[in-house]
This record gives sequence, C-alpha cells and structure tokens, in this order.
Amino acid sequence: MPKKVDRDKIDQDKIDDIKRRMAVLENLIIETKSRLPAHSTKPPVMMDLLDYEDEYDALQKKLTELEKK
Repeated sequence: MPKKVDRDKIDQDKIDDIKRRMAVLENLIIETKSRLPAHSTKPPVMMDLLDYEDEYDALQKKLTELEKK
C-alpha cells in the first residue's frame, strides 16, 4: 500500500528550501553590490547582480503563494 503524501510537510519543505536560497541570495546581492565601483560599472558584475535580484524576486513570489495555502 503506497504511503500517503503529507501535503503540508511537502509545502513546508519547499518553504524552507526557498528561505534558505533567499538567504544565500541576500548575501550574494550584498557581496555583489560591494564589488560595484562608484563609477564605470562593469557589465559582468551588473549582470550578476540583476540575475540574483531576479531570482530573489521570483522566490519571494513563490514563497508568498505557498504561505497562502
């Protein structure tokens, strides 16, 4: 007989994973911003920052959706 899947447990695991990744991204964003020069921003550094911020925003939306359930 297959085990019953605990939906709440799965959702909580997803929430925990998202929060862990968001914490990592927060640190990456801070570190990347510290590498930005006051003038003449380097495109690769700016691209890294934008990628981290985009991923953070997407995870924030996903987290909000999961917490509404």
